[in-house]
Parts: sequence; C-alpha cells; structure tokens
Amino acid sequence: MAANYTAAVETAREYYNSEDADNFYYIVWGGEDIHVGLYQSADEPVYDASRRTVARMAEKVSGLNAKSRVLDIGSGYAGSARYLAKTYGCHVTALNLSEKENERGRQKNREQGVDHLIDVVDGSFEELPYEADSFDVVWSQDAILHSGDRRRVLQEVDRVLRRGGYFVFTDPMQSDDCPEGVLEPIYERIHLDSLGSPGFYRRELEGMDFEEVAFEDHSDMIAAHYGRIYQLLTEREDEVAQRVSRGYIERMKKGLQHWIDGGRKGYLTWGIFVFRKTG
Repeated sequence: MAANYTAAVETAREYYNSEDADNFYYIVWGGEDIHVGLYQSADEPVYDASRRTVARMAEKVSGLNAKSRVLDIGSGYAGSARYLAKTYGCHVTALNLSEKENERGRQKNREQGVDHLIDVVDGSFEELPYEADSFDVVWSQDAILHSGDRRRVLQEVDRVLRRGGYFVFTDPMQSDDCPEGVLEPIYERIHLDSLGSPGFYRRELEGMDFEEVAFEDHSDMIAAHYGRIYQLLTEREDEVAQRVSRGYIERMKKGLQHWIDGGRKGYLTWGIFVFRKTG
C-alpha cells in the first residue's frame, strides 16, 4: 500500500492504475476529463459535455486570473487544469492518486504547451502535502466520493485554502431523502458503504469556515451522462475490447446501469457546489 493512503483511497488508486480502467477511461472519455458532463442533447459528444462542466464551474468562481493559485484534488488526466491554465493563465496544482493518469496528464501538458503552469502531483486528498493558506481556489470534480473519510478531505481543503478563497466541486451524491438500502449495488461497485449528500456537504462545510455561495442542481445529468457512456460503450464495444478485457466491459455495463437507474429514480443527485472560506 502506498504510504499514508487509507484503504478506500488505495482501492481507488489500484482501480484507476489498472490497464483496463486506464484504457477504458482514456478511450471512451477521450483522455481529457473523467467526470459528469452537462449535456445539451442525448447524443452530444462526451468531450463537449464534460468540457461544458469545467467551463461552468470556472464561471462560478469570482476573480480567477493569472495570479490565482488553484489546487485540483482528484484531477484525473488534468484536463480541467489545462482548461484553467489556458483560459485564465492561473497556476494549477493537479493532485491525483493514479500514477498512470498522472503520466498521461503530464504528457498532455507538454504537448499543449502548459506544463509551466501545471504541477501534476501523485498524492491523496486525505493528506494534502501543502502548508496552510496555500491556495486561492480548491477545485474537485467527481472524486471525493472515493474517500472513506470525506470529512477529513473537507478538513484538508479548509486547511490549505486561504481566507476568502473558493471551494468549487461536483460529486455524485445520494439524495437527502434517499431510501435506505437502494444504493447497495453502487456502493458495492465503488467499494464503499455510502455516498455524500448535499446535506452532508452543507453541514460539514458550514461547521468549518465556509459559507455556501451556490448549488447549481443538475441531478438529471446523472442518468444522462452514464446513459451516454453506456451507449458509447455498446456502440464501440469491439473497438474498446481490443485494449480492455471483456470481463471489465461487462462489469462496467452493469455498474453504469446502476447509476442510470439510481439517477432516474431520484436516489442520486449531482450539481456544482460553490463555497467561500470566511474564517
């Protein structure tokens, strides 16, 4: 096990470092983003919808500019970091647990000429290797769910974010009124016993040094996004199977269907949270 990684984080690290997972996400998502998109049509390219999420989140952070220091926790292929660096000129630290994803991210940073603005760091968001008050913005997309101690992640965000800074994030969440037991297939798939919820994030962050600026609810995007991924996987299965095992593909299809069903039934929610640190 990697040093200082909890069991839940190490499980996620091993998964995203696997050849099957790395090739699947790289092929189907396109190697830039691994998060829920904001779709304008059911057949829209995943890249376009995913990029729209990034742009929308950035628009909701006041004052982003070349002087801003941004920390992206759970940064995947560092696609959001590249968008922020190119669009706003800011310096971004992209911290992520998968060494394979990080290597792909570093390569893309070099290819796209932004490696001087982005530091890709191997690490866990449960123990951030930074001093207090180091960043103007902490950013995260669909990553915190992988922690077995989400409160610890939020405490670390609070610690490294300066007063007046912004915490902007998305996370697949269970709805606040989700019935007991209905999400067990999803918990089993991600090797955890719960998801966060809007109420959880509000209680924890407002109990620290944060005030809620906005929550832009896009719960309908859960079923839309995972449905789009399912469609693409089915259409391109033979192509994907050249680099991803058939067993992984079948497990992925079942997992995607659980997310689709949970979204359609209202058990899951997703959207853009913006909090500002006041203390």
